[in-house]
Amino acid sequence: MAKKELTKIKLQIPAGQANPAPPIGPALGQHGLNIQEFCTRFNEASKDKMGDIIPVEITVYEDRSYDFIMKTPPAAELIKKYAKIKKGSGKALTEKIGTITLAQLKEIAEIKLPDLNTDNVEQAMKIIEGTARQMGVEIK
Repeated sequence: MAKKELTKIKLQIPAGQANPAPPIGPALGQHGLNIQEFCTRFNEASKDKMGDIIPVEITVYEDRSYDFIMKTPPAAELIKKYAKIKKGSGKALTEKIGTITLAQLKEIAEIKLPDLNTDNVEQAMKIIEGTARQMGVEIK
């Protein structure tokens, strides 16, 4: 018999750095989950991705057990990392603040592929390119 789902919690946590402080503690605590156990499991699962922000979807069941799925880092985070910038441009259309190469664009698209609604790398590259453009990052 399948366990009854209570809720889903979506958080974005820096890889390998989950701790009981907000937002994690309160989000899990209100559902009676073992916060320290989640942090340990998440950090263990994400330690090879240090420095990336990992979106995580936690499914909470009625018996207070839970599962979690780690997604790929947000496209904007990957673009910032590759372009070596701190944040996107406030005036993306007029103010270009960084560049990534076509090869880097393809690499980001391949990382994001499992979470995009396409399985075609060319299509994924267009999606990521749109995000980059919104951030004021050019593709060379």
